Amino acid sequence: MKFLSLQPFVPSGSTFAESKAFFTELGFNLTWDMGDYTGFENNGFRFILQKYDNKAFAENFMLSVGVENADAFRAEVLEKQLPQKYGIRIGEVSDQPYGREVNIIDLAGVCWHFVQQ
Repeated sequence: MKFLSLQPFVPSGSTFAESKAFFTELGFNLTWDMGDYTGFENNGFRFILQKYDNKAFAENFMLSVGVENADAFRAEVLEKQLPQKYGIRIGEVSDQPYGREVNIIDLAGVCWHFVQQ
C-alpha cells in the first residue's frame, strides 16, 4: 500500500486565533477553516491546527520540518519579530547528526524542529 500524505493534528493551546495568525506569519498558507480545525500548507507540507488546549500533550509533541537553510529561516523569524509578537521561543541553530536545525516552541508548547535538508 502506498501512503499519500501525513497531516498531523497540532494543538493550538489556549489561543486558537493567535496560533492561526502565528502560523500564517511563519510562512504557512491557511487552506481551509472549519471553526475548530484549520488546514495549513507550505510547499506540500500540511498540518491541521486543532483548537485543543492540553499543556502536557503539547509539551510532549514534536514535529520535524525540512527547510532549505536553517540559518536563513531563523534570521527571518527574528526579523519578523515573531518571538516578541507571539511569545514563542526560538533556539540557536545547531548541528545534529540528522542535519542543521533550529527549534521553535510554539504558543501551545509544541516543539518544531526546522531541519536543513
